[in-house]
Amino acid sequence: MSDSNPFAGRGFEESEGLLHETAAREVGYDDFGDPFYLEGLRVLLRAYDREAKLNAFGREAALQNIAEQLKKRLRAEKMWKQDPHILEREIRRPIVILGLVRTGSTALQYLMGQDPDMQHLQYWLAANPQQRPPQERWDQNSDYQASVAEIDAMYAADPSLKAIHFMTADGPEECRHLLAQSFTDDSFEVNASIPSFSEWYEAAHLAPSYRRHKKLIQLIGSTDTRKRWLLKYPVHVRQLAALFEVYPDACVVWTHRDPAQVLPSYCSLIAGFRAIHEDGTDPKHMAERQMELWARGMERAIEFRKGRDAGQFFDLYFKDFRVDPIGCVKRIYAHFDQELSAEGERRLLAWQQDNPQYKHGKHGYSDDIGIGRSKILERFGTYMDYFGMKPE
Repeated sequence: MSDSNPFAGRGFEESEGLLHETAAREVGYDDFGDPFYLEGLRVLLRAYDREAKLNAFGREAALQNIAEQLKKRLRAEKMWKQDPHILEREIRRPIVILGLVRTGSTALQYLMGQDPDMQHLQYWLAANPQQRPPQERWDQNSDYQASVAEIDAMYAADPSLKAIHFMTADGPEECRHLLAQSFTDDSFEVNASIPSFSEWYEAAHLAPSYRRHKKLIQLIGSTDTRKRWLLKYPVHVRQLAALFEVYPDACVVWTHRDPAQVLPSYCSLIAGFRAIHEDGTDPKHMAERQMELWARGMERAIEFRKGRDAGQFFDLYFKDFRVDPIGCVKRIYAHFDQELSAEGERRLLAWQQDNPQYKHGKHGYSDDIGIGRSKILERFGTYMDYFGMKPE
């Protein structure tokens, strides 16, 4: 980083005050809201200083990301203060897609997102939360334009990413952006080796983060309160207690697949991100860490689920979704009392026909992640047994 950069020569922890001051100056507002976010932020800053192996690009990207999250906090706080009635909007029985990563959840979200009687979290609004304007005005919005440019640049730099995780600025996006505002998101540990942050994040009760998530959903959907929400983020499965504390009537679609099929694909994805931001990452250690995180997460989620109304859950198996996607959506709708109109079904069918599997290429990766298939299946034994799953 150049000497003209105010963060040059400063550690991450040392930069905390300056990061806040810079964000407040740029937004013109200085109320960051619920101070809960400081706990995660400070654990993260300390981990970046003491544990991460960030290269020059990774360090600059991490600082920029923190600065952006702080600015997003301020902008949201400012909008809520200008119109506090936004927070009176009810979010009734949202349908939330979660579960193991790489289980078809993105394809399901895009398919269900075609239903005009549902509303979802568009990428550009997840990245820049604000009241959702009429769609015909989106292309005039600078935040929308920035999201289009960001995604176009990412795919231009590496076209293979489309096969790994497809995104569009106006398409459905995960909840990761909203949780990142509280510095409680999986993306931080995906991009860097920060075990102390990972341990804190795994153990913390994140109800305050989910309360902010709900407030951001209320903000984005405040211009259309009639439609039911469709949300998706696999990582929600590792925070079910917090999710249900804030959304007690949530309707969960839990996606399932053989973990031995899932883990190599996910580790390949993480390895790609780590290689951009860090030097000297140990792939085997990273894979072992991810196996433990997700296996423990499944076990905690199962125990939590045992105490809930079974009607709040719908289990969707990858093999079933791959064979009959529209049929699976109809079963989900029937389970959660959501009507699928004739127009909705027509749009879902049109999307399915226009977006066959591997339309954007097939994600190529090695099954060799330094952990044998039998060890993965053994570690996820509780999960496999509970849901009656067989290895693929």
